[in-house]
Amino acid sequence: MIEPVALEDFFITFFSSALIILAGAGYALLFSWSKVNPSIRIKIAAYVCYAVLVLAVAELTRAAHFQGYWLIISIAMVVGYFFAPIGIWHLCIKTHADSNLKITITTEDKL
Repeated sequence: MIEPVALEDFFITFFSSALIILAGAGYALLFSWSKVNPSIRIKIAAYVCYAVLVLAVAELTRAAHFQGYWLIISIAMVVGYFFAPIGIWHLCIKTHADSNLKITITTEDKL
């Protein structure tokens, strides 16, 4: 069972949780931006955001005393945050890559 978070660790837990969300969003945004506008600086910034996310997860795991399956969930979260933007990017490319798509406009559509 998880030990309750001590009061002195509450703010560390709160801010590391918020940092996980912000760093994950930054990684996803910068990763996709580096694919749209190829630049090594943007890709490096995306990986820096991911590194911040890993550090925040490590701090949350330490402050919240995660053990057992909670530790496995933390590791799965870090792995998922890494591969999710890559998978979503490939899904978007395959979804929108149909060059044979033809659009027909009828008179009903014009109204």
